[in-house]
Amino acid sequence: MANQIFQFNISELSKDTGALKETFEAGNLPAVAAKLQATLHSLEDVRLDIGVTGAIGSGKSTFVNAIRGLGDEDPKSAGTGVVEMTVEPTPYPHPKYFNIIIWDLPGIDTPTFQADEYLQRVVVDRYDFFIIITPDSFTARHTQLARGLLQQGKGFYFVRSKVDVDLAASRSRRPSTFSEQRVLRQIREDCWQRLEAEGLQDPKVFLLSMFELGKYDFGLLEESMVTGVESHKQHTLLVALPNLSEAILEKKASSLRQHIWLVATVACGINSSPVPGVEDVACDLYRLIHALEGYYHSFGLDEDSLVKLAAQTGQPLHRLLEAIQGPKTPVTKELVVDMLGQASRDASAFTQELLNVPVLGALATCGISFATVYQMLRLSLDVAVEDAHMLIQTFLHITENRLSENSNQ
Repeated sequence: MANQIFQFNISELSKDTGALKETFEAGNLPAVAAKLQATLHSLEDVRLDIGVTGAIGSGKSTFVNAIRGLGDEDPKSAGTGVVEMTVEPTPYPHPKYFNIIIWDLPGIDTPTFQADEYLQRVVVDRYDFFIIITPDSFTARHTQLARGLLQQGKGFYFVRSKVDVDLAASRSRRPSTFSEQRVLRQIREDCWQRLEAEGLQDPKVFLLSMFELGKYDFGLLEESMVTGVESHKQHTLLVALPNLSEAILEKKASSLRQHIWLVATVACGINSSPVPGVEDVACDLYRLIHALEGYYHSFGLDEDSLVKLAAQTGQPLHRLLEAIQGPKTPVTKELVVDMLGQASRDASAFTQELLNVPVLGALATCGISFATVYQMLRLSLDVAVEDAHMLIQTFLHITENRLSENSNQ
């Protein structure tokens, strides 16, 4: 089994031989690690700004909170209400990724609204893309704003919020003939027709309920945002998005797997020291602590995220912890040492595999250290992904049961 895992890892690493070859031409391991450390910092620290706008009561502030994984009553949340709470662009950093800023922008429903004046007021160049939200029909103001953004070369996405309200009203009026899919199709077609009538071709429209983000189009919106942002910012946005769909989880996992060799090389090549109790392994334990904490934060396995999930689902926290395979305590130096000890048992076989791949042979020059660190990170990530899938299924199952119960009342 271990050999199969090692062969799979070698195959994965070999896919990126172009980037690896270019990197390792820089020189010995310390030189390579220094170059890769700069790459890691650029991935982890790149800034991303998202502007969220719409009319009063559209749910834009609630969206700002939801995409940051917060409820409206969280101390760090944006203010919400039936009156306009935002008079100037207000930045809200992501609570786990401070380089991602979600901006709550002033409403666009003033009688004298002019797109060019509005975009100048909010400083349009500041943002990577925009979310334009409405709780009902799109109007000329929305399309005017969209055309202004197109002229500025800025991406945007239309969000039709509060579809749960429309569904509930339709179910109440026509209980015997109600069809959720038909109502959603009618809402979507109305959005398209109104926007296209104003001259917008193929508008991207996503139907959401801010209080049931796991339903409807939020997963599609997440995927579109990641695809649409600049390539060097995709990883940053991806790891920070809420875990509300299987598709986004898999994309997160894939992106993080692609960076394991970067982390492992930097950990073995810079500030490395012998790992107590793990023979022939030297690395930077604090770099590994940082990496593992990143996995748990991204997949919602940190303590704060689990406490919030327990509250959302009505499940006792201990029940969620019992279902998790990975560590149930904060990541410490002692925990990382123990995990490295477990990974080192078969790492020598991985080192031999590295020597058989010309481009990767340079990694074997640091002995068993790279093999051990790489294997530990890969196995830890795989367990985190499995735990995240389990939590999503738990959340969706409980949510669906509640919705079913409410619809039958």
